[in-house]
Amino acid sequence: MIKSPYYKYTPANVLENENFKLYWNRSILTDKTIPFNRADITFKNKKTKNTFLIDLAVPNTHNLTKTITDKQNKYQELANEICAMWKQKAAQVIPKVISSMGVIPKSLSQSLTRLNLHLNTYIQLQKSVILGTCSIVKNFLNYKLNHQA
Repeated sequence: MIKSPYYKYTPANVLENENFKLYWNRSILTDKTIPFNRADITFKNKKTKNTFLIDLAVPNTHNLTKTITDKQNKYQELANEICAMWKQKAAQVIPKVISSMGVIPKSLSQSLTRLNLHLNTYIQLQKSVILGTCSIVKNFLNYKLNHQA
């Protein structure tokens, strides 16, 4: 079986089995209006009754701390509502933030641990971010070369 690269994989909006439910880039319908109801990934463990709201960001290096704090605050109301609506023991907001230059905040290892992911997962995340940044720079430089007066 040939495994396609992670960057070519497009998940379904909802994946579910008897133990887990995962929403990818999908709004969560709530009983009351919540301004931020669409985390990048919503992962629900049906057995432990824990939900994780995972939001990804790739800011400039000088905005790392602010972005992490903003993500936490932005989705906390949704986490509280999910606990009440879905009768969860806990709903945690987990920002996954790496700077566009590949700088990794200390909180990333805590996030990986909370999700029970291998700590070396940050290497793939970092590689993906750096390759993405290089692609953006390359496209920009090609555009400038092709559109000079």
